[in-house]
Amino acid sequence: MRCKKCPHKAVINLPRHHIAFCQSCFTEFVHTQVARGIKSQRMFGPQDRILVAVSGGKDSLALWNILLKLGYRADALYIDLGIGDYSAQSRQKVETFADKAREAYGANLHIHTVDPDEGAGIRELANVLHRPTCSTCGTVKRYQFNRVAVEQNYDVMATGHNLDDEAARLLGNVLRWQTEYLDKQAPTLPASFEGFAKKVKPLYRLTEREMAAYAVINRIDYIVEECPMAKGAKMLVYKEVLNRLEAESPGTKQAFYWGFLEKQASNKHTTETMATHDRAVLHPCLTCGQPTSGEICSYCKMMARAKTPA
Repeated sequence: MRCKKCPHKAVINLPRHHIAFCQSCFTEFVHTQVARGIKSQRMFGPQDRILVAVSGGKDSLALWNILLKLGYRADALYIDLGIGDYSAQSRQKVETFADKAREAYGANLHIHTVDPDEGAGIRELANVLHRPTCSTCGTVKRYQFNRVAVEQNYDVMATGHNLDDEAARLLGNVLRWQTEYLDKQAPTLPASFEGFAKKVKPLYRLTEREMAAYAVINRIDYIVEECPMAKGAKMLVYKEVLNRLEAESPGTKQAFYWGFLEKQASNKHTTETMATHDRAVLHPCLTCGQPTSGEICSYCKMMARAKTPA
């Protein structure tokens, strides 16, 4: 099979696009898709300072790599959750990549370690709160990502959520008709309230398989194993369902999620309504000062419960 754009041999076939690429043309394709997403969703500009949330996985490290190659000022933040060997391995992958990024682009890596003084470990904390482990972990990471972005004066925070992630999340929200989450599921979420960083997802046009191929082709060393805490997560079930549909009908994920975004964009008042609602209901947490709809934010409540003797 030949590359669609040049005479070289293709290394990857993309059924949803009816196209195949060689290594260099595929890398160019990925960069173009990210650049289009940034421009169409008005994520950020050349002068903005970007903080990339990295985990050691393929998507976040590839995103950091892509933004740097596109010429953006992008630093990264890694949250060490203390999940045994998994955290040790993922941190090593991040630090190795960061050394190269610093040498080539002058990029910086911030590391925040979840100290035992902050509360229990992730698994223990989830048990105390009677919440799914991934939900508890997500609360911790979102809090710390936003905190560092605001405190370090970054203009925008970028995460490595890809098309598979967003389509699976959309499926879960639709199945439960969680309209509040549906309203806020977009590749760009504005900084609607002081203390909230603008959040973007530049990989929303690319699938998990495409990002894995990009990482391999560009020799990005990432942790392959799934987080041990993710076993049994509903998101994995939704992804499996969508993968089966995609195998039968290539382009299903794209049509599902992009169609949702088109419908969302047709409602011109969605963004304005979200921002107005946030300004109306949010105020500083009495404990940490970050925005919350209650007196104490969910993160501080979790930490307080974790420290309370059984």
